[in-house]
Amino acid sequence: MVSTVKLAELWQRKGYRVVVLCMGRNGMDNGKLKIENGFSKEVMSETLTIYRVPDVFVPDPWNYGIAFGFSGIAMRLALEIRPDVIVVNKVLFWSSIALLRLRLAGHPVLLITDALVGITWWPRGRLAQVCAAIYAWTLGWLILRFATKIVFFHPQPAPVLSRLGIAAKSTVIPTGIDVAGQQVEPRLDAHSVRVTYTGRLESVKGVDDFLAAASRVKKDHPELLIRVVGWHTPDHPLVKEHAHEVEFTGLRNDIPALLAETDMFVLPSYSEGLSNSLMEAMRAGCACIASDVGGNRYLIENGVSGLLFGAGDRAALASHIERLLADTTKRRTLGEAARKRIQSIFSWERVGQMYDELFQSWTA
Repeated sequence: MVSTVKLAELWQRKGYRVVVLCMGRNGMDNGKLKIENGFSKEVMSETLTIYRVPDVFVPDPWNYGIAFGFSGIAMRLALEIRPDVIVVNKVLFWSSIALLRLRLAGHPVLLITDALVGITWWPRGRLAQVCAAIYAWTLGWLILRFATKIVFFHPQPAPVLSRLGIAAKSTVIPTGIDVAGQQVEPRLDAHSVRVTYTGRLESVKGVDDFLAAASRVKKDHPELLIRVVGWHTPDHPLVKEHAHEVEFTGLRNDIPALLAETDMFVLPSYSEGLSNSLMEAMRAGCACIASDVGGNRYLIENGVSGLLFGAGDRAALASHIERLLADTTKRRTLGEAARKRIQSIFSWERVGQMYDELFQSWTA
């Protein structure tokens, strides 16, 4: 996950040595890669070593990886390395099951997560939701109760934390973003207005709602340019349906440049943690429209630093797009407020200080 990569970079920047155990394919063989006992080891630098365990991936709407033997490898590394702090990322990932074994062996473990799948975060589809709820209130609940301390990326409902019995050991530290050198003014072109979505084309992201709403507006406003940035399969049904009116860029590594060309940014997720895409768009000064779920309502002050709408409400989304399409001043003020909010609350400098305090109290 992107949040894991960003936090690993932050902790190295703060002077910590980071060892990562994750699931996935091996890295590039650059002379640093070693394969042993079914997993790989790659020494990236003096402060970063990455171990990878091959996994089997179950696609959308599950988006779930399975790697047998992962917990055993985590135990082995904990004994060999003897880290000062053990961090497990996310609840209900296969990798988070290692937390139970580590705690039973006497290791304190910090759990960090952006959402509670099956409790405050839901996939789309009734069957997937039922399975998520069962998983959450059985194995997920055990993982939460076993964790020594829990860090959420955005605030969770107090009644939920109390019901789970984890309120006393929970805190909030958001993920952050680099703010230096990112003073980009919103693009103001009298001849066209661009609305952009960046992210995966997964059902929970609500891209179908975005395309339906934006296409509806475009019928009356041909100056509206619609862009979708993110990897997708060549035969994705949304690409087939909207290719004649929407620019699908595929996977790109120049997101800041694309956002500099963007007037409006839309994140229409049905469930969301603390979105890196939304933070990047706010930093770039885009006028942001997002569904009123999860971390979106933590990032955006409705009507001040962006606009919120009910998840799945295509009419409301289309209305927001049409309003900002017609109001250049509103786009500008929302974008400026969004950038200021990111700079004041979600800078890596501020987030790094919070983690420094947490780790110092932990090791003490």
